Amino acid sequence: MAQHIPPDHILPAVAADLIEAGFRQYAPTLTRLASPHEMAGHIQGALDAQRPLSVVRLGDGELLTLAADTVLPGEQVQELAPFLPYAGVPRSTLDIRAALAEAIRGADWIGVPISRAPTFQGLLFPVLRHFGIDWSRLNLTSSTINYSLHHSGLLLPVVQGRRVLVIGSRAVELGALLNSRGVHVTGIIDAVEGVADIPRVMQQTAEHLFDIALVAAGIPAVIICRRIAGELGRVAIDFGHLADKLVTGELQL
Repeated sequence: MAQHIPPDHILPAVAADLIEAGFRQYAPTLTRLASPHEMAGHIQGALDAQRPLSVVRLGDGELLTLAADTVLPGEQVQELAPFLPYAGVPRSTLDIRAALAEAIRGADWIGVPISRAPTFQGLLFPVLRHFGIDWSRLNLTSSTINYSLHHSGLLLPVVQGRRVLVIGSRAVELGALLNSRGVHVTGIIDAVEGVADIPRVMQQTAEHLFDIALVAAGIPAVIICRRIAGELGRVAIDFGHLADKLVTGELQL
């Protein structure tokens, strides 16, 4: 606010008043995200119709990978995101950014962050603009839709009665947990070793019979989910750290 106040002036209005006035002006541009119940309906509809569907999620890892050497200097991204190698991207390269952007363009549903923090929504729209992705043409839900489906009691109804493939470092334990709850797990692919491992994962995925894949593989999950839907014609959900929380018992299935 201070940047817009001319010299030798004060503004009696408090910050809350200014925010409210500005919000009223921009309220017509509010964009609604699909709710957990709506997303469960889309997933079940695709499964019933045997139609491909991909649900991917963009968090700070994906956005910082895309931002490196594009909207932010690569060195700054390395400082902001020392966790990227753990998330599957040892170093953001042109090829990785292109593959990630292409997966976003082609995904059926994209989970986006609600947080307006600098590395979340603060990067979302600049990154999408840089890659020529018109966000208004995307089908959007929350980037925490995986948790929302679980907390709403919709996860088990979505997968029960389906052939489920589990992909990721906790796949063995998650598969056992799902089996114990009556879910038909027909395949397990564990330990996705970053983006370089995607070709192997896709080759093994094609060898399994399944209706829906739950992919907990960090940043590569975005690309894997889109390819499962696009190349194999199946449903794929970016499952994320929900797998860890269910396996450790932090959350109950």
